[in-house]
Amino acid sequence: MTPWDMLAVFAAGTGAGAINTVVGSGTLITFPVLLATGLPPVTATVSNALGLIPGSISGAIGYRKELSGQARRILKLSVGALLGGLTGATLLLALPSTAFETIVPVLVGLALVLVVLQPRISGVVRRRRESAGHAAHRDGGPPLAIGLMLASVYGGYFAAAQGIIYMSLMGMVLDEPLQRLNATKNVLVAVVNAVAALFFLFVADFDWTAVALIALGSALGGQIGAALGRRFSPTVLRTLIVAVGTVAIVQLVLH
Repeated sequence: MTPWDMLAVFAAGTGAGAINTVVGSGTLITFPVLLATGLPPVTATVSNALGLIPGSISGAIGYRKELSGQARRILKLSVGALLGGLTGATLLLALPSTAFETIVPVLVGLALVLVVLQPRISGVVRRRRESAGHAAHRDGGPPLAIGLMLASVYGGYFAAAQGIIYMSLMGMVLDEPLQRLNATKNVLVAVVNAVAALFFLFVADFDWTAVALIALGSALGGQIGAALGRRFSPTVLRTLIVAVGTVAIVQLVLH
């Protein structure tokens, strides 16, 4: 890499770390930059997954206050995230690079619709539960666990906008403020990135320079994102998720 390439990768890592912590889709910043430096697609994907781990951990630490009281839930959901992430990482090396190109924009689009409708859907679910005399499941139950595991398969494969999918699924089922869901999302993303990266270390090629630059940038960006994102109201956060997700869909379709 040239010095300008290195600066661009570091800057992309910082931006990705910040946006991943607040919303998700940071890969849509780093991945094109890595391709522009001349890395092959799979090498770029693997290097990106490794580099974003510090950013995910940094973002989770920045949201530690919102994580209070969620240890049991996160532990349960992390098991599915781990299995899904490992499956997705395996598929990345086994399937052609075009395998997910058709379904990914559809998944992200559906997730955005669910994010927009989340308050209404949650209200309907809550009223039906109350009328039936059922208590809310603290951890979302099997439907949420399965949905997040499937989303983690996609996260281990490519990761772009996986946070948006997580937020849409949790928002429909869990009766929690959006910021607490965002904190949970950051931990699950860290789990998926970590397990995928550990798998890649043994079976795939990666670029250590790119990994180091993205790692440094994303760790910084994670703190920036947490400092800013925790101040957003639910409406602002939801609007930001939809805006970033829309950009993600456009980029994925045009790619």
